[in-house]
Amino acid sequence: MDGTVLVADDDRTIRTVLTQALTRAGCKVHATSSLTTLMRWVGEGKGDVVISDVMMPDGNGLEMLPKIAQDRPGLPVIVISAQNTIMTAIQAEEAEAYDYLPKPFDLPDLMKRTARALESRARMPASARKIEDDRPDDLPLIGRTAAMQALYRVVARIMNTDLPVLVTGESGTGKSLIARAIHDFSDRRTLPFVTVSPGDLTDLEGPARIMARAKGGTIILDEVADLDAAAQGRVVRMMDAPGDHVPRFMATSQARLSERMDSGLLREDLYYRLSGAVIEVPSLRERVEDIPLLAEHFLARSEREGNPPRQLSAGAEELMRAYSWPGNVRQLENAVRRIGLTARAEEISRSEVEAILGNQPAAQPVLGQGNGEKLAASVQRHLKRYFDLHGNMLPPPGLHGRILREVETPLIEIALDATGGNQAKCADLLGINRNTLRKKIKDLDIHVTRRRKLM
Repeated sequence: MDGTVLVADDDRTIRTVLTQALTRAGCKVHATSSLTTLMRWVGEGKGDVVISDVMMPDGNGLEMLPKIAQDRPGLPVIVISAQNTIMTAIQAEEAEAYDYLPKPFDLPDLMKRTARALESRARMPASARKIEDDRPDDLPLIGRTAAMQALYRVVARIMNTDLPVLVTGESGTGKSLIARAIHDFSDRRTLPFVTVSPGDLTDLEGPARIMARAKGGTIILDEVADLDAAAQGRVVRMMDAPGDHVPRFMATSQARLSERMDSGLLREDLYYRLSGAVIEVPSLRERVEDIPLLAEHFLARSEREGNPPRQLSAGAEELMRAYSWPGNVRQLENAVRRIGLTARAEEISRSEVEAILGNQPAAQPVLGQGNGEKLAASVQRHLKRYFDLHGNMLPPPGLHGRILREVETPLIEIALDATGGNQAKCADLLGINRNTLRKKIKDLDIHVTRRRKLM
């Protein structure tokens, strides 16, 4: 890489790591913990790329983007943030950041994005749009996992288009929240948001009443698979002749719509009209790493409502991560709020979580889930979802290495558990050389202490 990179982050470790990595890659680096210093450098004409944190001691990095665009048109800004919420991703998109990465970020991935930013630094962006501060920011759409971050990027890209949107996923994953967020963060946010139920489409005049209520806002068909044939036909005609004030159409569904079409329960023309953009919301067991973040969010909300402060102990967190959560985020929220009210001390114990989860349905551990699906089919399904979440864009380069790492890490960890931490037995079980195993343990940062054999 060739160029000068300006790094702004209040974490000294991050500044050091980025400075060393970028310098080794051939870049010149100026690093600071102050937005004031960063903006002075930008004003002096320094830098070909900016890498900036959001929450800084002297301001908000996102709020600086319009000023940077005004002073230095075409200067790419890569935003990194520990605030792993949909609001951060959408605000970064609205402020026309070149790219956005959640913390903790993957250093090789950030280096590749920086290289691309250096190559495209001459690109002139459109004038930055104003970030609105009056929109809701308390949505439980939180997550640092790759699946959720990709979902946030898709939402940010499509929110101001007129494309119909189909949001799918299991019950309790937050489909309605995603649909509502797309409306509330879009240019239509001052217009009505009309939720349509089967009862609204029982007669011929139903579509006209719906359109009159929408007034060019957003119409959402909640659980579209539940509509009967007559109602589906009325929706198709309503979408084909929207009148003077054209609304945006969205739909949610927890049913497998392809199966519904195959069985004749869902009209193909309705599906294809609604699926301009398809967003599949992952289940909670597919993003276990987000459970502590969500639990912390719900406990903080409970505290703001006047309840005692609470936090999860390490044992409580471990148990919650191992639970299957068949009701997804909705079930997690209800359980966390209940535990927050009944806990005996500020730190919630493992036994208190166990008592709550013992009364919950389907309390199987995540690893115990399965429906007979072959491993190859399961991997293919998850990879397809990963590609779909990027819409018309390709995932970041280096996909092969990232996927292998995600598969290899749990494989080695489980094999180590199964062999009681005996590396010789583990290497034999995996069919690899012991030295190779040791290297992989080091490279993948796998902890091998205090492992016990799985029963």
